[in-house]
Amino acid sequence: MSATVKTRRWREEYTFLVVVLVLAALAGLGGWFVAAAKTSRGIPPDAPRELADFSLTDRTGRTVTRAELAGKFLVVNFVFTGCSITCLDVNRRMAEIQGLTATQPDVKLVSLTVDPRSDTPAVLAEFGNRFGADTNRWLLLTGDKAVLYELIEKSFIPRDPNDAYNFMPGGFTHTERIAVVDAHGHLRTFFDGLKPETSQAVAEEINQLRANNDSL
Repeated sequence: MSATVKTRRWREEYTFLVVVLVLAALAGLGGWFVAAAKTSRGIPPDAPRELADFSLTDRTGRTVTRAELAGKFLVVNFVFTGCSITCLDVNRRMAEIQGLTATQPDVKLVSLTVDPRSDTPAVLAEFGNRFGADTNRWLLLTGDKAVLYELIEKSFIPRDPNDAYNFMPGGFTHTERIAVVDAHGHLRTFFDGLKPETSQAVAEEINQLRANNDSL
């Protein structure tokens, strides 16, 4: 084989390798954009849901009802203070969201315990302090188990108490999610509270709802 032929073949193989690497990089980048788009769009609820009436107790000991939250955009998560890892990550997202919405008085953060027997107001107060929760803007709620469970199951996430592998109190599923409720009390979407980008995505979702005049 002549040197010219060898050179041409080498160039063809080199070009082919470069094309393959570029296509692979573009495919990976495309996958990243798809994943980012999915995150920013959030996770739709399994069915139309809205915030039900309730009367619960805040970590300060005062009574909180649905009427107090009327006309507010709500960021809601589900607390189990005995959880050692995932619940802490989700509440770190909530703390970040609190910071991102600090100048928005029409936004309230709400944490609903799934373990009211253990998560008393005093326990929730200590838990909230760990994350710098503002008592005026971030409500950590407990109360009668039947009332809490009905509210969570009816307004937000399902439960499967027969799942032997679900160790979450009440058998609730998807407790790692953070919910966004619009100013009319309608559940709009969920975001994965374990993902760092969720904090910004939640803030952007609220801004978009507000820009669309989704308020009372």
